Amino acid sequence: MNITLREVIQTASDGDRFWRLPEAYVRGNTIKYLRVPDAVLDKVKEDMMKNRNMGNRGGRGGRGRGGRGSGGGRGRGRGGNSSGMGRNQHHSNE
Repeated sequence: MNITLREVIQTASDGDRFWRLPEAYVRGNTIKYLRVPDAVLDKVKEDMMKNRNMGNRGGRGGRGRGGRGSGGGRGRGRGGNSSGMGRNQHHSNE
């Protein structure tokens, strides 16, 4: 899980110097533990509820199958030939 932090205060390893950074990117494999305050979680939940209550304006719609094209389904393996014919098989007129 990669994280982008905004308004970061970086501390030197000796703890004596500090830097204020507008943004910092942390790669997921370096994160050992992450503590998120309850106030931040509550704010995110509120924002999600506000967005959900605004309705579905011009979006792509809900999840599900169908939509454009035939789709064909999942799990056909390599090649994905929907006619049922193998790779080297050809139609014959005989």
